[in-house]
Amino acid sequence: MLEDLFHSPTSLSLLGVIMGLLVLHFFYSNFSFQEKGTEPPGPKPLPLLGNLLQVDLKKLDSSLFDLSKKYGPVFTVYFGLKKVIVLAGYRTVKQALVNHAEDFGDREVTPIFYDFHKGHGILFSNGNTWKEMRRFALTTLRDFGMGKKITEGKIIEECHYLIEEFEQHDGKAFNNTQTINYAASNIISAIMFGRRFEYKDPVFQAMVERDHESIRLTGSASILMYNVLPWLGPWLKNWKELMKNVEDNKRETNNIIADLKETLNPEMCRCFVDVFLNRQQNLEVSEIKDSHYNDENLVYSVMNLFAAGTETTGNTLQWCLVFMAKYPHIQDQVQEELSRVVGSRQVQVEDRKNLPYTDAVIHESQRLANIVPMAIPHKTSRDVTFQGYFVKEGTTVFPLLTSVLYDENEWESPHTFNPSHFLDKEGKFIRRDAFMPFSAGRRVCLGESLARMELFLFLTSLLQRFRFTPPPGVSEDELDLTPVVGFTLSPSPHELCAVCRK
Repeated sequence: MLEDLFHSPTSLSLLGVIMGLLVLHFFYSNFSFQEKGTEPPGPKPLPLLGNLLQVDLKKLDSSLFDLSKKYGPVFTVYFGLKKVIVLAGYRTVKQALVNHAEDFGDREVTPIFYDFHKGHGILFSNGNTWKEMRRFALTTLRDFGMGKKITEGKIIEECHYLIEEFEQHDGKAFNNTQTINYAASNIISAIMFGRRFEYKDPVFQAMVERDHESIRLTGSASILMYNVLPWLGPWLKNWKELMKNVEDNKRETNNIIADLKETLNPEMCRCFVDVFLNRQQNLEVSEIKDSHYNDENLVYSVMNLFAAGTETTGNTLQWCLVFMAKYPHIQDQVQEELSRVVGSRQVQVEDRKNLPYTDAVIHESQRLANIVPMAIPHKTSRDVTFQGYFVKEGTTVFPLLTSVLYDENEWESPHTFNPSHFLDKEGKFIRRDAFMPFSAGRRVCLGESLARMELFLFLTSLLQRFRFTPPPGVSEDELDLTPVVGFTLSPSPHELCAVCRK
């Protein structure tokens, strides 16, 4: 029922819904959906509603994956009057995002994404703003050691703090979600702000928790409906909560930036914020107008990187530990390999090449966890003919990463946790082209190298120290792998035991 989307629904709000639908019906009746050329096929849309009744908004990626099996790898769906082209399967997604990178490289800024950042920052912008901010972010992240030895040292240091937190539970069951998110967040914080935060810091805790909750709410059915009918916003509880979270985190981020600005030394850049502020001041001295280096782009770029750098890595690491507890024989093999190759010393990134099974387990965890099932929506930058179909400029595009990571033509057992997907017959690690958890093309995750390093060092350090098991009285078979659906897919609330290894 539509009323379920509202907080304290009233007859007035229902009247608003009816009036809005009537207005939309007027536009629908007087607007032709026919484009030139052959359009991708798809289920027949209903007036006003489109295909909303034919998909499950709580499991949208699965619903679209199922539709692709009927309508093919390129098909059309309507969310209300909003037309969306869905790309399914590894070959099709790669062809669009890599081979037609320019055509499919723009970002679809949905109403909720626009509400978040008003077209500023990195993730939810287009044109020159996006190009300049992404270029600056990549260069600065690399300068501060992303994927290099200096960052490896910071991650290893954070591993020690994380292990100390786990040890405090003395092998008893606990929920590790917050602690893992704090550890992941401290790595991106070191680059953004030049410092780490104590796990008990209330401001830090609140920022991380607000980001986590916002990412969950962004994928909720009510917010998906908001993207179809933006005028619903003021009546939606989730929308109100999202806007409060964004404003609260913007305020805290601005406070951190202000503190850094007070102690700014142009001769010694400590972090991403310092580099941006220096660039900003240099442009002001030069009296260059219309610069992208303004306060809004700074705060929203920092918020983008802080949230993305925390959620994706923390989420994936949680899945890794759940899989280890769920499949103890696989955990045994990882720990045997670690003991044999590394022993008791600290694992280093250079050890990865000698730990093929461990590397395969991490990759398989990322594949099966499938934490960003639909990527962030794209948009065509110009008219394009793709696989024989005409797609108009400005059309919303969903690259369905679920269909890539679970592609039956690419993976021997796509719905099973199987590290052999990444091992040859001799047990050596092999790369798979269809491994695309970071997306691909112009909008590929710019923190991929950092995330890969974090996952490897965090997981191996934890498995050297602990054995992960379900809580007493819970069998491995009873561990639930059903995800909590938000914008990302995270493990269901759970507890695990981290038992110190002798």
